[in-house]
Amino acid sequence: MAMPTRIETLHAELSPRLTATLGAPQPLLYDHGAHPVEDLPAHVRAASSVRRQGQRLVIAQDDVNALATLDLATGVTRPILLPTGPDGARIFDERRGNKKLKLDLEASLVLPDGRFVALGSGSSPQREKIVTVGAGAGALAQQLVGSGLYAGLRAHASACGARLNIEGAVVQGPWLRLLQRGNGKRDYQPWNAILDLPLDRFVGWLDGRGASPAVERIIEVSLGDIDGVPFGFTDAAVLSDGRMAFIACAEDTADAIDDGPVLGCRFGWLAADDQAAVMTPVVDAEGRPTHLKLEGIEVRPQGDSVFDVVADMDRGGEPAQIAELVIKLADL
Repeated sequence: MAMPTRIETLHAELSPRLTATLGAPQPLLYDHGAHPVEDLPAHVRAASSVRRQGQRLVIAQDDVNALATLDLATGVTRPILLPTGPDGARIFDERRGNKKLKLDLEASLVLPDGRFVALGSGSSPQREKIVTVGAGAGALAQQLVGSGLYAGLRAHASACGARLNIEGAVVQGPWLRLLQRGNGKRDYQPWNAILDLPLDRFVGWLDGRGASPAVERIIEVSLGDIDGVPFGFTDAAVLSDGRMAFIACAEDTADAIDDGPVLGCRFGWLAADDQAAVMTPVVDAEGRPTHLKLEGIEVRPQGDSVFDVVADMDRGGEPAQIAELVIKLADL
C-alpha cells in the first residue's frame, strides 16, 4: 500500500542582507544563422531552462522543438533538433496558430550518469513529453511520453485547486525535485510547491524498468506578490553545501498558458534542511529591479555565488538572453 504524501509549508522571507545583481544580458545567436529547412530562426527563441552538461550549457526552449547548446570554451551556440510537431513545424506560436501543439519544455536536469533531461510543463496533455540527451559528443535526443508520471503530478495540483505547471527540476541527493509554478488569476489557485520523487525510481522508469514514481513529499512555498500578482517558481539549482537556489517571477497573466508582463523577479535560497528560505529582488548594476523573465538558472562550478541565468523575451523575433547573476550576503 502506497504511503500518503507528506505535505509541509514554508514562507520565504525577504532578506535585507542578500543581494542579487544581474550582469549585462547577451543575445543567444546560433553560429549558422537561420536554418529555414529545419524551421529554425537565427537565434534561441524561448530559453526556459539551462543546465551544465560537461563543457557546455544545454538550454531548453518552450516553443521550439530544438534544444540549444552553448560551448563554454568557444562561445558557439548550436541546436540539437527534436522531431517536428504533428503539423510538421518546429516553431509554435499564436501567429502560426499552432501554439497549443508546443512541447513546452520548461524544466531540465542532468542525471548522475550525465544524461540531460528536459520535461514538459504538464499544463496540457500535449505538454507531457520528456526529452533526453546522452552525455557523449554527438548524442541524439530521444523523446518519450510521460502520461503516467504527469497524471500523478496533476492529481496533487488539482487537490490544491491549481493547474499543473512544472517549471523547474533539480537532482538533490536521492531526490528528483520538481518545482510547480503558481501563477495566473483565472480559475486556479496560484500554488508554488516543490514535489519530491525518488530519483532511483525515476531513472528506472526512464530506462523502462518499473512504473513511474509517485510524489513522496510536497513543500508548499509562499513567495509573496507584487500588487497582487504572485511570484512563481521558474527554476532552481543545487549548491555545493546542499542549499537550493531558486528564481521566481511575478508575471501578470490570467493563467499558466498565456504570457504577460513581468513585474519583478526574485532570487532565493532554500536551506539544506528545507526549514527556511530567504529571497531578494533581482536588480541590474544600477540597482533597478529587472523586468526580464528569468526562466533558467545554473550555478557555476567555481563557487556558490555566481550563476548563469537565461531569459525568455516572449517575443519570437527577439533572441533569448543569457547573463551572469552575482549573489552577495552582507554583514549587518
